[in-house]
Amino acid sequence: MKVLSDIALSMLDLVAVREGGTVREALDIAVRTAQHVERLGFTRYWLAEHHNMVGIASSATAVLVGHIAGATSRMRVGSGGVMLPNHAPLVVAEAFGTLAELYPGRIDLGLGRAPGTDGPTMRALRRDRVESEDDFPRDVAELQRLLAPAEPGQRLVAMPGAGTNVPIWLLGSSLFSARLAAERGLPYAFASHFAPRLLLQALDVYRSHFQPSATLKQPYAVVGVPVIAAATDAEADYLASSTYQRVLGILTGDRKRLQPPVAHFRAGLHPQALAAVDDFLAVAAIGGPATLAAHFEELARVTQADEFMIVSDVYDPALRLRSLDIAAQAMRAPTAAPVA
Repeated sequence: MKVLSDIALSMLDLVAVREGGTVREALDIAVRTAQHVERLGFTRYWLAEHHNMVGIASSATAVLVGHIAGATSRMRVGSGGVMLPNHAPLVVAEAFGTLAELYPGRIDLGLGRAPGTDGPTMRALRRDRVESEDDFPRDVAELQRLLAPAEPGQRLVAMPGAGTNVPIWLLGSSLFSARLAAERGLPYAFASHFAPRLLLQALDVYRSHFQPSATLKQPYAVVGVPVIAAATDAEADYLASSTYQRVLGILTGDRKRLQPPVAHFRAGLHPQALAAVDDFLAVAAIGGPATLAAHFEELARVTQADEFMIVSDVYDPALRLRSLDIAAQAMRAPTAAPVA
């Protein structure tokens, strides 16, 4: 049975562009956040690939992985994830092979099979390429070969890349990637920070079908958790209104930059909209220290996760850092006094 102190903490950053802010400010905030969570003892920092979204600045994911790795010293940094259908495996292998040479032992390659964007942008990224269900497993296998030591006579060699053995992770919000990660003996992260419905089923599929590999001897499961923490539950709910607005924009197709918090935002929502937002954030931890500790303990009990991957969309960067402080304290010392 997992206890909180056994569960690693990592952070997924979408590099949100705030209303009234700039892309450069968003990138600088990401660096400061990464440095902060490294001091808190987080295991890794994930960066996600998205395109054509005015409020997200993480489209050039490999570039940002290098930027964050260069600004930190110990924590692992990875893609959470690179959307593999958008890229040729050789290009990904060379990019992450280069990162692995620059930052040895610190780079992770998380892969997803969604486009990370809308239809027109997907077509712009892929040109005339048409995906089939078989392409993703085949591309993952090719990446594994390209990052492994080159075999004698191998005609296609990633340089840099060959022999770096960059750890490959599969990320997903359905059962497809759970089963593939199990069959390949790879670590698996479930995107419950935005699609929690199949969380427990996906973890069961992954663990029950897991085949040990040279990479991993036993399953390693990561669970995405939206986190908004404050000194009190009421303040956390107020700060979370930025997240509520972002989620509502995703659900209605009205994506914006990260908005400042709004008092009593939930009270103004139509019951159907409120239910949709709550469904999206079903595993979210929103509250003061005691509320967070209780939520984390229950989530650990239910999921038996090896790692919590925190997503924290707080408009004020300083209050975001405080939110992460409280989250780390709740994970390590659930009975500690509230943070002012």
